[in-house]
Amino acid sequence: MNMKCSGSTFAYTLRLCLLLTLLLALPALADPREQAKRMHDRLVGAPPSPAVLDSMEASIAADDPLAAAYEAMEAPEFYFTALKDFATPWTNVERTVFDELNDYSATVIGVIRDDVPFTEILSADLVYVAAPGVVASPYSHTDNDHYLTLQEDRIDLGDPNLFVPVAQSSLPGSVVPSTETAGIITTRAAGKAFFSAGTNRRMWRFLAINHLCRDMEELNDITRPADRIRKDVSRSPGGDSSIFLQTCVGCHSGMDPMAGAFSYFEYDMDLERVTYTANNVQPKYLINANTFPFGYTTANNRWDNYWREGPNAGLDWRAAASGGFGPKGLGIEVASSRAFSVCQVEKVFEQVCFSPPNSTQDRDAVEQIADIFEAQNYSMKRVFAETATYCMGN
Repeated sequence: MNMKCSGSTFAYTLRLCLLLTLLLALPALADPREQAKRMHDRLVGAPPSPAVLDSMEASIAADDPLAAAYEAMEAPEFYFTALKDFATPWTNVERTVFDELNDYSATVIGVIRDDVPFTEILSADLVYVAAPGVVASPYSHTDNDHYLTLQEDRIDLGDPNLFVPVAQSSLPGSVVPSTETAGIITTRAAGKAFFSAGTNRRMWRFLAINHLCRDMEELNDITRPADRIRKDVSRSPGGDSSIFLQTCVGCHSGMDPMAGAFSYFEYDMDLERVTYTANNVQPKYLINANTFPFGYTTANNRWDNYWREGPNAGLDWRAAASGGFGPKGLGIEVASSRAFSVCQVEKVFEQVCFSPPNSTQDRDAVEQIADIFEAQNYSMKRVFAETATYCMGN
């Protein structure tokens, strides 16, 4: 028997079909087990064992996803692979992940593992090395064999019995005193990448990129005084002073005072090591003095933050001093800023969530996790756990 539908019946059926189509198109809400697997995969980059997956599932089902995240981070691969990939781009100019483990990236890994306040990566007399007897090659100021052996032997960097913190200044052959060591800034890897050649401005640029998440174009401010710009910068490039006033001064007026902190440091390409000349400015700071003879002459390792005023005051600099001497104080200045906190969360977010924080909801989450980061004594492990929890269902 043929049935004839009324107009209202047809409209209802059509709406029902459209609703079913939309529901089928939506991803199913992940259950605790799927959420646990997704969290582990994103944090560690490797699948969990059945026992770990069971335990993480139970934590998530009990509404304790942070416990699940911390359990995932006990995997050796979290340190050897995920954190190495996280930190390695900071250690080279090309910002590539395809580089060897080195004293910079190893120190980042160790600080995260031990929940050392992450601010200390820019100021502490600290570096992480293999424990005595773990690898054949000892730490060297002139090569990277120690860390390459750690990498090739796949030593568990999550094991505090195998991978330990030491004072940089205590390493045999160190020439940098404890008063001048500044965490990753004064490591051999950082020196090779950022003190070599050039005029040490590169060290400031990559310090800003890696730990404030801003390159020089984003820090550009032509309203700051030009009195600390060195003599090697032309005030009339191409014979046009307006180029200097409208372009060059925007970066150099802030960067040159900051880079003064590194004036006693050099990377010796022949010796393949960082060198330090106490109370003696490296010659590179005085080159091309005839370009503008009335420019600033670097006399010591004084640094000043001219960006505490103007547009870059929005980075929220919160250290006690806006100036000082040497890289340690400058590291404290950078790490005390709100921009430093937000930057670390943004980098973790991109690694764990597989995308930058794009939406308003994402940006709000970054700010909230940055608050937790600061409240939890700058624990990066907590940042990874909070971020993985946020992204777990996405």
